[in-house]
Amino acid sequence: MGIDLKAGGKSKKTKRTAPKSNDIYLKLLVKLYRFLVRRTGSSFNAVVLKRLFMSKINKAPLSLSRLVKYMDGKDGKIAVIVAAVTDDVRVYEVPALKVCALRFTETARARIEKAGGECLTFDQLALRAPLGQNTVLLRGPKNAREAVKHFGPAPGVPHSHTKPYVRAKGRKFEKARGRRNSRGYKN
Repeated sequence: MGIDLKAGGKSKKTKRTAPKSNDIYLKLLVKLYRFLVRRTGSSFNAVVLKRLFMSKINKAPLSLSRLVKYMDGKDGKIAVIVAAVTDDVRVYEVPALKVCALRFTETARARIEKAGGECLTFDQLALRAPLGQNTVLLRGPKNAREAVKHFGPAPGVPHSHTKPYVRAKGRKFEKARGRRNSRGYKN
């Protein structure tokens, strides 16, 4: 079987045009931002719409500590995260932040609101900043997943820092030749 050229050949467009999730609230947000992209032509709205389509892995959560760091010196602006915002016990003082996200953990929401900040949803953001005025678009660390540590050149080859899949972290498991000087060499 070849490619049906009459029907237009094979599809070269591989990006998502709709979310795979069946979440009705996400679908309503998509409907809203599709309208905004069509009627405003704002690139901010186009980026938000594209991120609403993304898979869970590509919508990495952002911690409160990173949020505070990224919003330093951006007073009066709204932080926009198309993902979840999670709490971080390592940060003590939370400044008053205006944050718009898909989801907040209970403790993160409580801490932002206690500091005099605001937690917005995307439909509220569309009313406040239909073109994305005074907003800072942020993303979580996508490569912080444990699985990413196992990607790359095979563990054991020279200059590879790839984490091996090991059954246990004991003395008998991948701790001999090439791992310490007393057993041949240390890489």
